[in-house]
Amino acid sequence: MVIILLVFHVLVILALIGVVLMQKSEGGALGMGGGGMSGFMTGRSTANLLTRATAILAALFMTTSVLLVVLSNQHRSAHSILEGGTKTQPSVPLPSLPPAHPAPTPPKVPPSR
Repeated sequence: MVIILLVFHVLVILALIGVVLMQKSEGGALGMGGGGMSGFMTGRSTANLLTRATAILAALFMTTSVLLVVLSNQHRSAHSILEGGTKTQPSVPLPSLPPAHPAPTPPKVPPSR
C-alpha cells in the first residue's frame, strides 16, 4: 500500500510542478512571459483552470504526504521520553545531617599604623 501511495505521490508532485510552470508569470521574472498557450484558451479561462488544478494538486500533495507519514509510522512502537525514558532508581532517604555549627569567627587584628 505504501509503495502505491508513494508512486501516486510522485506523480502528483510532477503534475504540480508542470502546472505551476505553465502558469503565466505576473511579475515578469527573468522576462519569461508564459505565452505558450495563447491560442488554446482565453487568458482568463486558462488562469482559472490552472489555478484550480494547482489547488487540487496541492490538496492531493498534502493528503498523500500525511497518509505516507501515518502509514510509515504504523509499524513503529510508541516511544515517549515522558513515559518510557530512563528508569528511575527508587528514592533512598538521605542520612540525617548533624546540626549545623556556626562558623568560627576570625580573630580580631588591631589596625596597623
